[in-house]
Amino acid sequence: MKKFSLLKIILLFSVFICLGSGTALASNGDIKSAYLEVNLTNQNPDAARPGEPVELTVSVQNVGNADLKDIAVTVNPEYPFSKVSGEDLTKKVSYLNARQDDDDAAVLKFKLITDANASEGTYDIDITTTAKESGSSSNTITTTKTIHLEVRGKEYAQIVTINKASIDIAKEEPLEFIITNTGNSPLKNMVVSWKDPKGIILPVYSDNTKYIKYLAAGDSVTVAYSVMADVNADPGLYTLDVNLSFEDYNSNEKNIRTTAGLFVGGETDFDVSFSESDQGEISLSVANVGNNMAYSVKVSIPDQDGYRISGSSSTIVGNLEKGDYTIASFNIANTQQDAMNAESSSDNIKSSDESENITSTSMDSNPLKVQIEYTDAKGERIKVDKEVKLEMDSGNMTAQGSGGSGNKSSGFGSYLSYIVIIALAGGAFVYRKKIKEKLQGRKNK
Repeated sequence: MKKFSLLKIILLFSVFICLGSGTALASNGDIKSAYLEVNLTNQNPDAARPGEPVELTVSVQNVGNADLKDIAVTVNPEYPFSKVSGEDLTKKVSYLNARQDDDDAAVLKFKLITDANASEGTYDIDITTTAKESGSSSNTITTTKTIHLEVRGKEYAQIVTINKASIDIAKEEPLEFIITNTGNSPLKNMVVSWKDPKGIILPVYSDNTKYIKYLAAGDSVTVAYSVMADVNADPGLYTLDVNLSFEDYNSNEKNIRTTAGLFVGGETDFDVSFSESDQGEISLSVANVGNNMAYSVKVSIPDQDGYRISGSSSTIVGNLEKGDYTIASFNIANTQQDAMNAESSSDNIKSSDESENITSTSMDSNPLKVQIEYTDAKGERIKVDKEVKLEMDSGNMTAQGSGGSGNKSSGFGSYLSYIVIIALAGGAFVYRKKIKEKLQGRKNK
């Protein structure tokens, strides 16, 4: 009995060895005569990138004990993967022998495209395989293999806006770059720098480099500088070379280079002062006290209360470089002066003391409004309003605190007033003397 049992065990063990050498086991443990094994052997790149293609290498191996024919392998992409134009999603193998080892497996390549807006993560893709047993037209086997593909976000950044398009010459001004991470992955250890190749625009209070430790996907950051353009710079458009460097997913340094334009040269300013007056003609000195040249300068006296203009109210003085000046003359009458003179002449009885007080009295007039119009370096027409404070004295106009020569006829007018006063006083003295002599003669009689 013991010998029979031992023999029985040996026979059964031999049967199992024979079955194992010519069959394949299904996932549930059942023995299959025909079985395909599908594996993803390579992915290029190792992680799919948004907006870029990814190539899959698939091995198909017949590990069953029956030969197979008409094998079709189909990749079924789902978001964020899709078919590449011109590439097939189904590849065919005509024949696979039974009981293949790894070296005998069929190797197939598929290419998919990753959606540009794909987020980081791991995504599933099904690969379906169909085949027929050799020698049988009805026995078809189908297998489905699920593979996992990693998507790594794309690192990219760009300068979205610059806070200004122009800066003035020799003037400290803020300059800001707004940088946005337009990729799908965060950016680490980002360095932002810029340079004007001509050396006209330079940063002040800091160098041209700013450091950003972390910038999440879709986020923006403002990088601020204080800049100044050289005082001797020619107005015009200057190029800024901007460089963005950062670390990618594998800590490799990447650079993004771009350019930005910045106009140098802006508006200017003027100083207007009284120069001289002669018989109703007022001359004004107009100086360009800014840092930019003024083109096609026009000086005008607008309509205003207190003054009346005869003749042209504006004059073109041409171009004025910074630090240059010119003279503009106008025929201007002070209507406040005319009103005062009219009021004075309507009063018929004035004593000599009152006349002297009127003559020596002065009153302030309204400031004279002056408008300067010019073309700046960008071709834009600019208007600047100024005021010149004038003083009305003895019926004439002079500049208050201007240091000008005043009205040339004012000295003669003053002398004339004194002559009239002296004549009146002498006449009164002579008249009184004659009256006194007559009275004395009558007493003597």
